[in-house]
Amino acid sequence: MAKDQSKLVAILSYITLIGWIIALILNMQKKTELGSFHIRQALLLMIAGIILTWIPIIGWILAIVVFIFWIMGLVYAIQGQMKEVPLIGSYAQKWFKGL
Repeated sequence: MAKDQSKLVAILSYITLIGWIIALILNMQKKTELGSFHIRQALLLMIAGIILTWIPIIGWILAIVVFIFWIMGLVYAIQGQMKEVPLIGSYAQKWFKGL
């Protein structure tokens, strides 16, 4: 897979659940380290965001933090960097290493 397509997969993984699914399908055709890295990270950010929005007040505040991490991850993907978001990025790489 060309570097540009690998970067596209990384970026798409952060753009809604549909974008994440498209990124996963594209990455399954020919896996790249950059694409897989961001697919794992975006998945954990989505899960954390969904769970936290169901918890009143404290969860909503933490969801804002997750949103900031989401922006950071998207920026790293646009730059083509494999940089973990703070606090949860390493967990995403461990828990979803099969992706």
